[in-house]
Amino acid sequence: MMTNSQNPYKGYRFPAEIISHCVWLYYTFPLSYRDIEKMMLYWGIEVTYESIREWCQKFGQQYANQLRRKRTYIADKWHLDEMVVTLKKQQYYLWRAVDSEGNVLDILLQRHRDTQAAERFFRKLLKQQHFVPRVIVTDKLKSYAAAKKTVMPSVEHQQHKELNNRAENAHQPTRVRERRMRRFKSPGQAQRFLSAFGPIRDHFHPKQHELSAKRYRQQLRQRFEDWRDVAGLESAA
Repeated sequence: MMTNSQNPYKGYRFPAEIISHCVWLYYTFPLSYRDIEKMMLYWGIEVTYESIREWCQKFGQQYANQLRRKRTYIADKWHLDEMVVTLKKQQYYLWRAVDSEGNVLDILLQRHRDTQAAERFFRKLLKQQHFVPRVIVTDKLKSYAAAKKTVMPSVEHQQHKELNNRAENAHQPTRVRERRMRRFKSPGQAQRFLSAFGPIRDHFHPKQHELSAKRYRQQLRQRFEDWRDVAGLESAA
């Protein structure tokens, strides 16, 4: 159990159960803060959307970091890709890396798509994962090859458009949330949201099409227990 000095919920009017539940709803489903406010009111809980936004901004990344540390396995084959994000009529690039199992490894929003930007993303990615992959798969953007020679020259590099569908598909949940949020408001807001969104959403979306119904429910039950653990709640078992 947490002591008062360790309790991140100290001083909040609502208990950890409600706070963590709202954070879970926001990052797992395409809901707005006002949607969650209505859902809470349905259950007789009066909380403002401003409070829910504050909880998500404060606790979302904390939960995401702990879920990332709970991963038991990261494949040594990484797929990298970038997508265009428009912020206040300016074009940015969201760099993303996923492993061969579809786990989102890291993201970085940048203004450019040049070699320097690729190097910056590679270094951030390696720092996050603490190991060098066996192979990376990218499209034919020349910046990837130039950056790889500098940052991880020993890694095998496969460049082919069709080989990188896994990374491209990983952009789809971001596009859904981007539309739901009526575009991201600033680079900082987009980076903060997506850094927490990836690990939390991934955690609650096991590959259902690859699992039997029984196995899928087992995995979800375990992941709910993992969530309760990172949120500092007592086990439901």
